[in-house]
Amino acid sequence: MTRVLLIEDDTAVQKGVTLALRRRGHEIEVAGSGEAGLPALQRFEPELVLLDLMLPGMSGLEVCRRIREERQVPIIILSARGDDIDMVVGLEAGADDYVVKPASGEVLEARMRAVLRRVVPQRATAEGDVDAGAVSAPQVETQVETHGALAIDRAGLLVSKAGAEVVLAPSELKLLLFLSAAPGQVFSRQQLLEQVWEHSFYGDARLVDACVMRLRAKIEDDPRSPSYVQTVRGFGYRFGPL
Repeated sequence: MTRVLLIEDDTAVQKGVTLALRRRGHEIEVAGSGEAGLPALQRFEPELVLLDLMLPGMSGLEVCRRIREERQVPIIILSARGDDIDMVVGLEAGADDYVVKPASGEVLEARMRAVLRRVVPQRATAEGDVDAGAVSAPQVETQVETHGALAIDRAGLLVSKAGAEVVLAPSELKLLLFLSAAPGQVFSRQQLLEQVWEHSFYGDARLVDACVMRLRAKIEDDPRSPSYVQTVRGFGYRFGPL
């Protein structure tokens, strides 16, 4: 069972999502606005937030930013707006995934499971064994690695730079763990989608680009000239070489 906070003003969507998730055994609390959702976050302590973008009053983007200022709880944006700009802006605000409404209960459940797997401190994940398949990250011998000024504690799922803790959202952390487990190896956006986000729907490469941008803003000295997460033009991304 997962505690889910749904911040959504459309009563039909509220009822549909609530019914679908309760049938699957989840506990759900509903807030009809961002103003109601933020205190519910403190009271209900959700394990995952489903957030509509087009809310009355405080926008969904502002709610997302405010949640990220305080918490690393996974956030999935639910929106009727599926164009590129809306999706990128939502992801850049700190969301971990973006689902276009209407979405079936099966799709919602699958996306929730994928996001939640990123925050469970599983030993396999910490060791870089994200998934079986054509692409696999190598085993690592030590739990705390240093890469330049960056220290990555794979067992504790902690990242620090020059001794100061770097707070990463679940998707940012899992992306960093995956890339840094194979320094110098290039991964395409599609491969990263499959390994980090665990799905590969067309167009979702934007998830990767938005997450890389947020990660760079937190770990790079100069995000415009990154040292850790580098772009390989025409293919994808790699970690280093430093």
